[in-house]
Amino acid sequence: MSFTDAHAYAFSLAITLMTSIVIFRAGDGTMSVMPTAEYDGDDDTIVEEIDPFS
Repeated sequence: MSFTDAHAYAFSLAITLMTSIVIFRAGDGTMSVMPTAEYDGDDDTIVEEIDPFS
């Protein structure tokens, strides 16, 4: 997914779940999103973090 799509999806997910969401680059170069609490990957792959409380 493109960065624009990932950002829109992450923002929607953060607002819906009211939790922080990370956008990260997967090993094949694509972007993906998931809740910050569940992310256990390399910190260097994180592109952006969206916090609905800020």
